[in-house]
Amino acid sequence: MKKVLYRHLFSKVLGLTLLLFSTSFYAQEEAEAAQAATGGDPVKGKQLFNQNCAACHALDRKMTGPALANVEARLAEDEGLDKEWIYEWVKNSPAVISSGDAYANKIYAEYNQAAMTPFPTLSNQDIDDILAYTAAPPPAPPTAAATTATEGGDSGSGSGISNEMILGALALVFGLLVVMLVLVNKTLRRIAEANGVVLEQEKEKRLPLWKAFAQNQFLVLVSVIFLLLASAYFAYGWMMQVGVDQGYAPVQPIHFSHKIHAGDNKIDCKYCHSSARVSKTSGIPSLNVCMNCHKSIYEYVGNPEGPSAEDLAAGHTNEFYTAEIKKLYKAVGWDEENQSYTGETQPVEWVRIHNLPDFAYFNHSQHVSVAGVECQTCHGPVEEMEVVEQFSPLTMGWCINCHRETNVKVEGNAYYEAIHEELSKKYGVEELTAAMMGGLECGKCHY
Repeated sequence: MKKVLYRHLFSKVLGLTLLLFSTSFYAQEEAEAAQAATGGDPVKGKQLFNQNCAACHALDRKMTGPALANVEARLAEDEGLDKEWIYEWVKNSPAVISSGDAYANKIYAEYNQAAMTPFPTLSNQDIDDILAYTAAPPPAPPTAAATTATEGGDSGSGSGISNEMILGALALVFGLLVVMLVLVNKTLRRIAEANGVVLEQEKEKRLPLWKAFAQNQFLVLVSVIFLLLASAYFAYGWMMQVGVDQGYAPVQPIHFSHKIHAGDNKIDCKYCHSSARVSKTSGIPSLNVCMNCHKSIYEYVGNPEGPSAEDLAAGHTNEFYTAEIKKLYKAVGWDEENQSYTGETQPVEWVRIHNLPDFAYFNHSQHVSVAGVECQTCHGPVEEMEVVEQFSPLTMGWCINCHRETNVKVEGNAYYEAIHEELSKKYGVEELTAAMMGGLECGKCHY
């Protein structure tokens, strides 16, 4: 039976391999045909497109500019424009518009009189490569093939023995052994009694364990004291955690991955949380800040090798992130097709993560701009967090320890020039901690 299953599995894998080979061969022929027709290299064209065109153009949809899929063929068929016109337009579009060209002025008026950025550094061959990329067919999605392969693997593994069956069999064997030992013990006792062997009997019946414990006053006293001390210890530990939300990681209405933005794309924290430089709070970024980039980034491409196993386990696929971008568009009222705002906005009810009590005062600008403290000091490795959580306990003891141990960066900091020398003389040290500069005074944080 196993041989038949493996033979079927081998046939499926072989057929899948032939299908993928024929598909890739057909795609290669299509790409070569596109290259022959346009005189360009679609592989180089894709790189040039991403570097120069992708900010304003997509292949299959309107963005800041029109869609560019098969743009050379469409211009030749619909407008009667040749490749020389495309060369002139790409290298100096304002000049083409100023010349009175009908189609150039039509595009200029259609897209809110926003002239295309000139690219005089692109050669004719570079433009040919880009046109070859826009004319090449899109790559076939590997989803169907991957699904077929997974189903084939499941059918093979489904015919085997699962871990649950093995554990169940072991439990049954263990139970049978216990029963056999009990039966053997009874049988041996019967044989011994039949042969006149007298088994030793307990002369006195032992007291139950709980009665023996209750009659020993010393053990009872020690146990009671131990239980009281243990209860007090755990009660104190529990009460000290009241209001401490370390590890709190709520689900937000729109998923925002700090790992992608601050980690993969190296976006500085203060680009979005700009008020941390000048204000008490770091602030929640306006959605307009998000739209600075996401007017053009309308879908998540992700890792070209595919999402990691960790992302797949959490359900964070490319389609998941793209759906979150659509939520952003709905909140700000952005019309993708017309590339304009509709005016129909919806508030986003973000869930606050870090929340100090009302009697505690903390100023971000004092720590970020004056003291030069890095965001990760308090908020942890945010650039590695897919879901942001409260990294530090934010308790009074945690803040005090930081003030006692952290040296203030006074070099080149004009804020400390007037008092640095005097305090250094007072304490006889070259480096000052926050505590030496009054960081432990009650009124600094409580008012």
